[in-house]
Amino acid sequence: MEHKILSWEDLRQKLDKARSENKRIVFTNGCFDVLHIGHVTYLREAKRLGDLLVVALNSDTSVASIKGPSRPIVPERERAAVVAALEAVDYVTIFHEDTPRTLIEFLKPHVIVKGGDWAKEDVVGGNLVEEVVIIPSVPGVSTTDIISRIEERLRSER
Repeated sequence: MEHKILSWEDLRQKLDKARSENKRIVFTNGCFDVLHIGHVTYLREAKRLGDLLVVALNSDTSVASIKGPSRPIVPERERAAVVAALEAVDYVTIFHEDTPRTLIEFLKPHVIVKGGDWAKEDVVGGNLVEEVVIIPSVPGVSTTDIISRIEERLRSER
């Protein structure tokens, strides 16, 4: 799975080659902090939209900036390895900004995919690609919900 985790530059080279072979590149991004069935379902559906699925992972600094100082739960290198281990995922790269706009401009994917909690018009970089696709979320499943359930069980056991 380590061969799937690439720097921006190495990933760009792979995608340029894929583009020259008329392959459709699908891009998504996220924290993927505590991987769950919602993530797996979402990534499997995203992969069906093209030939290659690129997952841009928020760095630890980026996750903390977005989610707060108690996150991430899992460090970026471990999150990258777990996401890369999924069959649907072709490549993983890490970005440090709060949004992936600069990375999207650099990689030039054909499609951006986001989860059901996003509106198409709000998707960062949506104006830079051929298509934006929103995949419905799996109801009742989120990292925040999982963390809350763990915290609640720990409180009840005290």
